[in-house]
Amino acid sequence: MKTRRMTFNTYLLALLAATALDCKSPDASSPPSDKAATLRLYLEVNPDGTDRNGPVPIYRAHPVEVNVEKKPFLHEGSITHASIVDEQGSFAIAIQFSHEGAMVLENISTVSKGKHVAIFSQFGDARWLAAPIMSRQITDGLLVFTPDATREESDRIVRGLNYVAAKLKNKK
Repeated sequence: MKTRRMTFNTYLLALLAATALDCKSPDASSPPSDKAATLRLYLEVNPDGTDRNGPVPIYRAHPVEVNVEKKPFLHEGSITHASIVDEQGSFAIAIQFSHEGAMVLENISTVSKGKHVAIFSQFGDARWLAAPIMSRQITDGLLVFTPDATREESDRIVRGLNYVAAKLKNKK
């Protein structure tokens, strides 16, 4: 008897999950309320001459351009909780994603190992906060990064993201 083993296409899963998450997303073009904040994750890609990707400046003091897809693969609609964590005399922002968001993050971090993830936020200001390299597979849905922001700005971002998560009734 012949059996056929089904293969799992992680690219397809990531695309489907990102598409499903878009249904829950606030309008990307609308500015957040004074209490809300946005957070969008964009994958680094090689320039291909199309309008689907382009360079973005990361870090204000010494900008570095990273070429990214213009459509985010994750956004604030899939965040369950955000917090500030202290790290060796500094601080970082920790983002916990929902189950669906965690699956997308796991797939992206697996297939895009070694690539940057550009992180954009709108919290009163609107700017690129960081571009960490996906150096390992993220299986727990927790993304921690050091932002190009002051502690006060980071607190505002975290408060705004938790406000959005509460409004959307995201569960931990």
